[in-house]
Amino acid sequence: MTETQGPAHKKDMTRRRMVLAGGAAIVAAGIGAGVVATASADEDTAGAKKPGGGQGEECYRLTSETTEGPYYIDADKFRKDITEDKEGIPLTLRLKVIDSDTCKPVKHAAVDIWHCDALGVYSGYEAMSSGGPGGPGGGGTPPSGTPTDAPSGTPTGAPPSGGPGGGGGGHSEPTDDKRYLRGTQLTDKHGYVEFKTIFPGWYQGRCVHIHTKVHVGGRMTDAGYEGGHTCHTGQFFFAESAVLDSAEVEPYSTSTTTRTTLTEDTIYDQSGVTGGLMKLSYRKHHMARGVVGSLTMGVDPDETHDGTDL
Repeated sequence: MTETQGPAHKKDMTRRRMVLAGGAAIVAAGIGAGVVATASADEDTAGAKKPGGGQGEECYRLTSETTEGPYYIDADKFRKDITEDKEGIPLTLRLKVIDSDTCKPVKHAAVDIWHCDALGVYSGYEAMSSGGPGGPGGGGTPPSGTPTDAPSGTPTGAPPSGGPGGGGGGHSEPTDDKRYLRGTQLTDKHGYVEFKTIFPGWYQGRCVHIHTKVHVGGRMTDAGYEGGHTCHTGQFFFAESAVLDSAEVEPYSTSTTTRTTLTEDTIYDQSGVTGGLMKLSYRKHHMARGVVGSLTMGVDPDETHDGTDL
């Protein structure tokens, strides 16, 4: 599957007001009045079902699987704060992993995330993101470095390995030893994990997104997560209104890359929370102060989905 090929749309989604499972409805404490909340009733949701056994929370269908993308690096950075020195809008990412069949939390699962910086560059692959905003990787330096020999900043050659940082086309070997905006953590006994990062930017051909993998059955070592298998490979997506708000904030506002919208993206399957659409909360007109993103992922721990099976 290539970057421009997305998974088949789910046809059995029920249109209803979204009910966020468990901790997925966490709102930033102290954010104050005028909070903007995205992922509303206008989206097709995960099709919540009532769990058995008197459990008190909603359970969701399997979260959509997507391709891994060419810029994955094995889970070797066990940490909560993955920002390093990258500039951007602070993003607190609060995730929960549940078994979509039993509705029970999946504890000690390794949740792996990675995404581009505010100008569309992936760590480990900076050479493939060179050329400034609108270059082959859709990122790089601010507009002063934008190439002048390509019309409208559009790439003139084929993107590397199936597209920059996207969904398919096979794995590309890293070009550098940078690892910013990448990290792994283990879920607690309630299935929760939290990351500190920045709001991602965008690059040519894709909407704003974050990649994720969920691994089970292995263990954390000094070398990273080893053993077990990957039961989920997906992406998190952002409401268009929030992306437009981010585009008003530096350094996002310096990008000249043509942006692909959520509805134009070929990886997002338009199924709302099932497809990875996050609940976002931030203070209106003060997004630069920070955003809280949350999502409950329904997975099948017995299955293997490493992102190459689509």
